[in-house]
Amino acid sequence: MKTLTLMRHAKSGWDDPALRDFDRPLNAKGRRAAATMGRHLREQDMRFDHLVASPAVRVRETLDAAGQAYGARPTACWDERLYLAAVPVLLEVIHGLPATAARALLVAHNPGLEDLLLALVPEATGLRAEAARKYPTATVAELTFPVDTWGAVAPGTATLTRFIRPRDLDPALGPDED
Repeated sequence: MKTLTLMRHAKSGWDDPALRDFDRPLNAKGRRAAATMGRHLREQDMRFDHLVASPAVRVRETLDAAGQAYGARPTACWDERLYLAAVPVLLEVIHGLPATAARALLVAHNPGLEDLLLALVPEATGLRAEAARKYPTATVAELTFPVDTWGAVAPGTATLTRFIRPRDLDPALGPDED
């Protein structure tokens, strides 16, 4: 059995129009949401053997805030392929996860993460309908696979066991106009 947790970066700011997309930092709400998710991961005793993440600034800051609230995090493997990656690239990264890792955390961007989740989880199953509506920033999805190797992960083979949005934990972190 392999467990893959997907986390979308927290809400980033658009305050500086001169910044490249890659360099956009989190806004205040994003930092709060990332910390809230980190505390929740700790409270749920969610652990990870391996962490692979996009090197974009908003992902790095999400992991910093979540990691501080969690209390620790595995050393991140920064993978440039994850920056705005589509499903085929995300699957390539997953297939290359270390064989020794039973529980991996992948932190990246939409629309790739949402598309990946929808590709991996069969239609008409539990939480999938909620995930299909929207995969908000800082949301965590946990998928389990009845496989022994990451290379065996394939579309339609996952069970979505958790889909946790920041607003599920704190309504103030829900959608707004900012």
